[in-house]
Amino acid sequence: MNGLAAASVACALAAAVLTAIAGVAQQRSAAAVPETGNLVSSLLRNPRWWAGAVGDTAGYGFQIAALALGSVLVVQPLMVSSLLFALPLAAYFGGYRLTRSTWLLAAALCAALAIFLIVGNPAAGTTDAAATRWALPLGAVLAVTAAAAALGAAPAQTTRLTPGVRATLLGTAGGLLYGVVAALTKHVTDLFEDGPVAVLTSWQVWMLVVAGVGGYYLQQRAFQVGPLSASLPALTVGEPLGAMFLGVVVLGEHLQVGGAGMVLVAAAVLVMFVTTIALSRAEAPTPEVATPATTPPPESPNPR
Repeated sequence: MNGLAAASVACALAAAVLTAIAGVAQQRSAAAVPETGNLVSSLLRNPRWWAGAVGDTAGYGFQIAALALGSVLVVQPLMVSSLLFALPLAAYFGGYRLTRSTWLLAAALCAALAIFLIVGNPAAGTTDAAATRWALPLGAVLAVTAAAAALGAAPAQTTRLTPGVRATLLGTAGGLLYGVVAALTKHVTDLFEDGPVAVLTSWQVWMLVVAGVGGYYLQQRAFQVGPLSASLPALTVGEPLGAMFLGVVVLGEHLQVGGAGMVLVAAAVLVMFVTTIALSRAEAPTPEVATPATTPPPESPNPR
């Protein structure tokens, strides 16, 4: 491994760790807000949440550096490993232990997502597609997002869904919106070469802003209603699936695999769905508490 490749790996791992720390900090902050309270205003007044936001920004900076120094096929799988950092951190600060099944499910999810990103990495297509070509696929993604968000945000007593399932639904909705952002980013970046008027009059720019803000809000709601082991995997899976769907259907990208490669991608997608659902249905962790010592019964007085 040459110096640039090693630096890229180091930056990617730093990004994964910072993203994990940020996720834990924000999840703990959001989970402390009652669902009847004002989530946004509560988070904006929380220093720990702001520390998480700073960590997110720093992690994104390291990710950009990693991509500048090395291959996307190396950086993407390493970024997925943030899940394996986040879960033990959440367990440590939450005062509970991760079960063996949670570790195995998280590792399987990371492996499947890495395979999906590497093997299914699509060839580039056009960055600019007509609005009419966007309409139906984007509408479908937004409809699925809205349905998942509405079901996840509904009061628990109404839907009778567990906190884990609600967090998974909201995390999936947020991840899909992040996928919309990813699909639009290249075109929006290119617009800056045409000047501010082209940027401000482009519907893609405003769609990117709305999707980014909406995805971030849904991420915080997912953190609020359920455990990190349910929300973070759904976020991690939703983004590449949403981005690849729009890339293939709208932008003319195509998978550079066939035969056994396509079977491997399909199997990876199946594992991603199964492990995400299993993590959402896992029993919510409870803090470990010391068993109070029992006070021995008073001794009976000696009979005379």
